[in-house]
Amino acid sequence: MTPGLHRSHRVAGALVGSAVGDALGAPFEFGPPGAFSARFPGPARGSATEMCGGGALGWEPGEFTDDTEMALLVAASLVERSGLDEGDLFDRFAAWAAAGPPDIGVQTRAVLDSGLPWDRAAANHFARTGRAAGNGSLMRTTPAAIWFSRFGTAATADAARRISALTHGDPAAGEGCVVLHELLRVTLGGGDPLAAVPTALSLVAPEHRDRWATVLAPEWEPAMATESNGAVWPTLGQALWALRHGRDFAEVLRLVVDLGGDTDTVACVAGGLAGAVYGMGGIPMRWASVVHGRVPGHGDRVWRLPELLPLAAALDGKEFFQAETGVIPQIGPAEVLPGIWAGNLDGARYSDEDFAVISLCRLAEPFPHTLHRTAYIADNNHNVDIDVVLADVLDDLAALHAQGHRVLVHCHGGASRTGLVLRGWLVRERGMSVEEATAHVAQRWPYLGLWNDSFTAALQRLAAARR
Repeated sequence: MTPGLHRSHRVAGALVGSAVGDALGAPFEFGPPGAFSARFPGPARGSATEMCGGGALGWEPGEFTDDTEMALLVAASLVERSGLDEGDLFDRFAAWAAAGPPDIGVQTRAVLDSGLPWDRAAANHFARTGRAAGNGSLMRTTPAAIWFSRFGTAATADAARRISALTHGDPAAGEGCVVLHELLRVTLGGGDPLAAVPTALSLVAPEHRDRWATVLAPEWEPAMATESNGAVWPTLGQALWALRHGRDFAEVLRLVVDLGGDTDTVACVAGGLAGAVYGMGGIPMRWASVVHGRVPGHGDRVWRLPELLPLAAALDGKEFFQAETGVIPQIGPAEVLPGIWAGNLDGARYSDEDFAVISLCRLAEPFPHTLHRTAYIADNNHNVDIDVVLADVLDDLAALHAQGHRVLVHCHGGASRTGLVLRGWLVRERGMSVEEATAHVAQRWPYLGLWNDSFTAALQRLAAARR
């Protein structure tokens, strides 16, 4: 848990984290246990990362699947209709299914292709087959959990059941969504989701409570599952198990993808929870920066990080600031340190496309550069996780630099956040004191900004850790 994290960081982490988990797990779907760590025994930085793509359906690196496609439909309906409109959401689902998405659950397709109205389709399917406890409603519900978390426990539990019931007639699936909604509600408010499990279980209908209590118990392990993780119970159980045992976002995701089976969905659920726990800054930028995909049947828009972040804020009833080009005259790029260049937003956007760019501000649109990473750093005191984010940036910078790339670091103005990373590089890689690093950068980069005391404090901790 990252204490003191601003709610906006948790909200962004939940939405983006679920998409990251989906894309990370997709190439390993229905594969054997341990396949992820066998291929990536350690962090893969540099130009090639764990976002490898491939799998049975030939996903692009970072491409999300039906899990995130349906989640984006939930999010768009909630925002555009100012709340839950079940008929509208079902129609969006049906248009998506009719467009032939490459990945769609058998049960979900049967319901959406039935031709029945929204209030009868799933119930009819369950009455005929008795099979409707898959994880397909759980995988898409994180946006709804964010939206309804503002309105209290009763509202978020009711919404969880109603949205699940659009495609999953078995109430067990809806009760799992109730639990996830409540855990996310608590976490987004700064609480501990693991400590909230008993409260979440008290919201579950009595006839389903014992089965859910079994898979959410602290002593439960994936080997104890009585169904495959395509079912709703082990999916949420495995996500909570990984959250208990992982030390950070990356380890939580490694644990669940290594379980094999329905890796994209379990990682999607775990990623939403872990993203809320560790915040947007806890998600490795090499993963978040490449997440992308389209929603079939709903236009040609490509959803990437610059689109996901404002959507997360909108789900929480907030506006989101993004750095626009043309606001500040172009600065740079200029080589400030050997192989490391600096600039402001326009200096980076319009730089040669063979640069490996690390953006330290929130962009309104992606860059054309093939190698482009975006870190989640605000130029304020909300960055209680700044040590984690700075380490992630410096690790990626070191890997890209070692591969011979010209690395271009920038923020909106090219001053404070850019200076943080340039100074941090000298402190960590060259053994300079903070004062020496600051003087060194100031001589070579006249735009250096030193107003953020929290950045200087982070550099002091970085220097102390090297001693």
